[in-house]
Amino acid sequence: MRTRSTVSRARLALALAALLAGGALTALPAAQAAPAAAGGLAVQYRTSASGATADQAEPWFKVRNTGTAAVQLSQVKIRYYFKADSPSASYRFACSWAVKGCAVVTGTFGTLSKPTATADRYLEIGFTAAAGSLAPGTDTGDMQLRFYQSNWQTLRQSDDYSFNGAQTAYANWDKVTAQLAGSTVWGTAPAGNDPTDPPTDPTDPPGGGQTLFDDFSYGSSADPALGTHGWSVRSNSGGPGVPGATWDPSKVTFVASGGSTVMNLETSTAGTGGSTVQTEVLTKATKFRNGTYAARVKFSDAPKTGPDGDHLVQTFFTINDLKAPMADDYAEYDFEYLPNGGWGEQSNILYTTSWETYNPDPWQAVNQHSEARQSYAGWHDLVVTIDNSAITYYVDGQVFGTHDAQYLPERPMSINFNQWLIDLNGQTSTTRRAYDQQVDYVLHVKDQVLTPAQVAAKVAGYRGAGKAFVDEVPAS
Repeated sequence: MRTRSTVSRARLALALAALLAGGALTALPAAQAAPAAAGGLAVQYRTSASGATADQAEPWFKVRNTGTAAVQLSQVKIRYYFKADSPSASYRFACSWAVKGCAVVTGTFGTLSKPTATADRYLEIGFTAAAGSLAPGTDTGDMQLRFYQSNWQTLRQSDDYSFNGAQTAYANWDKVTAQLAGSTVWGTAPAGNDPTDPPTDPTDPPGGGQTLFDDFSYGSSADPALGTHGWSVRSNSGGPGVPGATWDPSKVTFVASGGSTVMNLETSTAGTGGSTVQTEVLTKATKFRNGTYAARVKFSDAPKTGPDGDHLVQTFFTINDLKAPMADDYAEYDFEYLPNGGWGEQSNILYTTSWETYNPDPWQAVNQHSEARQSYAGWHDLVVTIDNSAITYYVDGQVFGTHDAQYLPERPMSINFNQWLIDLNGQTSTTRRAYDQQVDYVLHVKDQVLTPAQVAAKVAGYRGAGKAFVDEVPAS
């Protein structure tokens, strides 16, 4: 039985983006409104971290073209002004999500030439050429941005020039500035500071955003496209599971469900190790580390044929290899559903587990887990996010558990699905029984934390564009 430690208090997840009804902008008084010139911009702001102090600042923006001609976003710069928490403080920028894609959004930090009581630094947001242009009357859509101290010490926001904790819905905000082709066209900088000053303190460039997406639109486990797309269907012997069991690629099939194709993993047994057939599909590459992982998975409480009662495990997880007993660079992050119990449990239970390391013999484990004792039969949206501070698990859009920084991965991992039997003690029948686990899609976004709603939007975008497979994630 796997030993699991007590789960810690969950950290707050990123808030969902608030959208304005109909995309309308809140009008400013006439004295503040930007003129409708050939090149005019308006900047809307909101924050999802509204406290006087926070682990990270979260200034979210939309930029609207209020002029009469198209604007190249590569010529646009936005500045958010703040007071450093100490003279030596250094900061890091990140993009959590953006309608146009985080890959086209840049962030650099600068120091003001004339510091004030509420500002001595600024975060400058820019765009790459790939961001394209804004037609008159259109905006960039949501840009969910954040920055934090390099040492992850708490930020004080209440003394920051551009911060407004009360602004939790998008509205025009003139305490940020916008430049277009080098000219300031929006907002007011802190007194005595020229928004055209170049940044003097560079930060790490924004990273990540590369995506793996697979809709599992294959003909069979022997389809050459599976291997071409980086998947391996397991056939070699060994654990986990019942000693003597085999792993049979032919039991991984692709079937119609709800108007699309899903991957089906069938596991069966007639009550002996030799009669037990298990299934597993995994990426051949171990190149996945921080970021967002998501899959839509159908768990089963009952077998499709034969008597019920086996100690079955149905999974979605990431993992790397244990190089030595208790090696501290091991990593594994699991969704594990036990429809009939097992590991000392008497009935259905769902675990999420974050692993630091283990010793197989004698058994010793260092991990943290969350659990729910109820049926999860049916389709479920499973999401796990990993950043530099925590691992957060979601089931059907709700936080299921958040695990501590000590369990963060030190090395890249593979992405896996498998279905296997813990033992043969749950059933004494020699009648063959077979269980199904199905997978609709899998998604990984490198180095970026997405909310479950953002995951759903990204998947819908790929499907709407007719893309069944994308792999942009570089080799580690």
